[in-house]
Amino acid sequence: MAAPGDTLVWLVDAGALSGAALDRYADWLGASERERCARFVRAERRRQFIVGRALLRLALGRLLGVAPRSIALRERPGNAPALASPALENIGLSISHSGPWVACAASTICALGLDIERIDARRDVLALAQQALGPQALAELQALEGEARLHAFYRMWCLHEAGIKLGGPGAAQYVFEQPGLAIALRTAVRLPMAPVPVVVGVDA
Repeated sequence: MAAPGDTLVWLVDAGALSGAALDRYADWLGASERERCARFVRAERRRQFIVGRALLRLALGRLLGVAPRSIALRERPGNAPALASPALENIGLSISHSGPWVACAASTICALGLDIERIDARRDVLALAQQALGPQALAELQALEGEARLHAFYRMWCLHEAGIKLGGPGAAQYVFEQPGLAIALRTAVRLPMAPVPVVVGVDA
């Protein structure tokens, strides 16, 4: 059974995963996941997909106290997968990836949306903000310079994307940073305790 009040945010460097481990995790995929995975042209995207589904199963296995490989996921076009069991539909799930990094969030408390982005100083953050985040965000960024502007942009961007995945702004937001990586989580309700992102190793 799921433990009440648990929310996990896990990250993994998918680029460091061995070919043998990747093949092993690919065996965990269900039929619909295999079909979707086969449609990816780029090897990096296939790797992200396989690792994302494996990482999510590992996190769910921890929350639910079951073997990760036994967890069946149902594909939802344009959305994160859902647990196939109707009895577990209240479990919140979200997956994100950026470059070699793959992350997942899973919660027994509520629906959630997670986004991660590699911080890239070469990007024209003002142009991106004007296009995607609106005039208020643009004005806030224009008042900043250098590293402050860069990091503020990525916080805003991740929160924006996390909100899209959740389906709205939610009741609470949580922002984190790993070296070179911005992370944002939005939740449908305020969590009793802010989760702590954990970088995990899955190449066992």
